[in-house]
Amino acid sequence: MKKLKWFAPILAILSCLASSAMAEVKLPNIFTDHMVLQQKQANKVWGKAAAGEKVTVTIGSQTHSATAGADGLWHVMLSPLDAGGPYDLTVTGSNTVKISDILVGEVWICSGQSNMQWSVQQSYDADLEKLSANHPKIRMINFPQVGTQEPIWEHANAKWQVCTPDSVGRFSAVGYFFGRQLHDSLDVPVGLINNAWGGSACEAWINRSVLEADGKYTNMLTNSDNQAKTAEELAAKTDATDEDKKKLADLKRNLSGNHRPANIYNGVLKSHIGYGIRGAIWYQGESNAGRAYQYRDLFPLMIQNWRNEWGQGDFPFYWVQLADFNPEVDQPGDSSWAELREAQTMTMDKLSKTGQAVIIDIGEGRDIHPRNKVDVGRRLARLALANDYGIKINAQSPRYKSMEKQESKIVLSFDNVDGWWTFDVRDKPIGFSIAGEDKKFVWANAKILPDNRIEISSEAVANPVAVRYAWADNPRCNVFNKDRLPLTPFRTDDWPGVTANNK
Repeated sequence: MKKLKWFAPILAILSCLASSAMAEVKLPNIFTDHMVLQQKQANKVWGKAAAGEKVTVTIGSQTHSATAGADGLWHVMLSPLDAGGPYDLTVTGSNTVKISDILVGEVWICSGQSNMQWSVQQSYDADLEKLSANHPKIRMINFPQVGTQEPIWEHANAKWQVCTPDSVGRFSAVGYFFGRQLHDSLDVPVGLINNAWGGSACEAWINRSVLEADGKYTNMLTNSDNQAKTAEELAAKTDATDEDKKKLADLKRNLSGNHRPANIYNGVLKSHIGYGIRGAIWYQGESNAGRAYQYRDLFPLMIQNWRNEWGQGDFPFYWVQLADFNPEVDQPGDSSWAELREAQTMTMDKLSKTGQAVIIDIGEGRDIHPRNKVDVGRRLARLALANDYGIKINAQSPRYKSMEKQESKIVLSFDNVDGWWTFDVRDKPIGFSIAGEDKKFVWANAKILPDNRIEISSEAVANPVAVRYAWADNPRCNVFNKDRLPLTPFRTDDWPGVTANNK
């Protein structure tokens, strides 16, 4: 009893300290020094405090207040600000949090898998790029890679960084070159939120409830749930064998990894959904190529999920079509990567304010990570500059529009030619194949007509019914418009592909 008397005051003090700590106003790590706020729109600022606590947020001449709910969550909406800064943001409740060196400009999400994660340091001419990377008005925040089924509110190690020769090497290369082009073209600060995760699958970026409600992904979700159940059973075994332990370790890696449905949505994305942005750029699809037909629905579902939860309407969403990869083939044939590119292209017809940067000319057959990220960033920047900033430049790659059969030939029409066709190092277009009703494709001759239509034929196919262009993992193709934007890979047929039944 005597010991308890000594412990009672100590416990009371510890309890008070714990209550005080819980009551402190706190913001997630998307709000740190050097952050960039989106210009000319209301921006959400949110955090935690004690239930019922009044929180006051001040920036510039603005002051906003909110009361934390029963769950301790609060938020305010900042009134729109013009590009500029720097500002300080002060958040006051039982304590005061001050965030300094805040700029206002253009903010973009940079997301996807390894080709978006790929850093400036790993790209071509990294030494030269670093020498000239004195851009104090370009900032980036890199989020850690955490896979979980439980939403993560903050990431302790994430913070905004100012672009310098020392820091730029750790920036997403595609994100940096995209952002630098915007900064140079618009003369405003640019903020880049990099949450890419190498090897990630599209389904990992989607809220599980959205996947469940859609109804097309029951098998995917069931498989994930079965793995989790098996892991629980193995973990509970008191007589586990070495084989059981190995299987459990493998399951744990899968369950915390970047393919499990909703894992990245909860573990990474959830912590900054709602932060004020202009739009998103995306480079992903390699991990879903074996399920390309499924991607036709899965990818637009992900985009719409983000838009719905971000609360900023249909913000612009631009992606990179898969580059050329794997060994070249001598004869035309089927290709899962071609089918994934097709699924990406089809997304533009399903959702507004979307666009695609075609890079079928700048991949590396020997490496799934092409080092030329400058041109990737620039092609994405063309889309944003043309569509969102009112700059009159060509942005979208030419795209197949329609076909007309003329006896033993097929004549193709296209959108977005924007002047005239050009070819790579050859003096004629290559990359086209043609087939009759037997569905056997052969290489075709291509002739440019005066009105920019392209005539396709082959002596081996007397009665053609279908044409394909750049239809391979790593196709030989060379057709561009005058601004060197590649013709989008396409096919005129809708014959079932090699991934049609893969779920």
